[in-house]
Amino acid sequence: MTATDLSALSDLLAGPVVPAARGLLGCRLGGNGVTVRITEVEAYAGTAGDPASHAHRGRTARNAVMFGPAGHAYVYFTYGMHWCVNVVTGPDGEASAVLLRAGEVVDGLDVARERRPAVRKDVDLARGPARLCAALGIDRTVYGAYLLGDGPVRLRPPLAPVPEAAVTAGPRVGVTGAHDVPWRFWIAGDPTVSAYRRHVPRTRR
Repeated sequence: MTATDLSALSDLLAGPVVPAARGLLGCRLGGNGVTVRITEVEAYAGTAGDPASHAHRGRTARNAVMFGPAGHAYVYFTYGMHWCVNVVTGPDGEASAVLLRAGEVVDGLDVARERRPAVRKDVDLARGPARLCAALGIDRTVYGAYLLGDGPVRLRPPLAPVPEAAVTAGPRVGVTGAHDVPWRFWIAGDPTVSAYRRHVPRTRR
């Protein structure tokens, strides 16, 4: 990886959330002894007409990091038991973020297995947003961390770009508001991509 590669990733994240989400496919998220290659993401805009976004109703103590600057981690707790991690995108002051939904463990496989001992198949270690955080050991302590720096959790560009023909888009998962917006992106045919379940009567909050 060169400084130019990291600069290009920084520029991507500082732009609109949908292209940023697409560009995060194939990127590597590493930390706590494990690295995953991102295979599935979801884009969430801020206050501008995206009722599924945590920032739809404005800034709060919980979602403040979503308002920028880009490249930081927005981590939240869900269902009273799971952590999920997002990468903040867009211009400073305009809330948006990309939920990292799934990935392939490409380094630290033994560590990921220790963290998820009930998993029988390696493709399931980070197959889903909560599983991805569990495999990486991500929790509230990562909230607000700058992912493009040299901190304990680091986001890096892909080793090879994901071809456009290999990317599929579809509706988001587990939200009621704007659930049919095709802002979920994944690498077609990758076994680590999570199973799609149509929305349930709850929001992402």
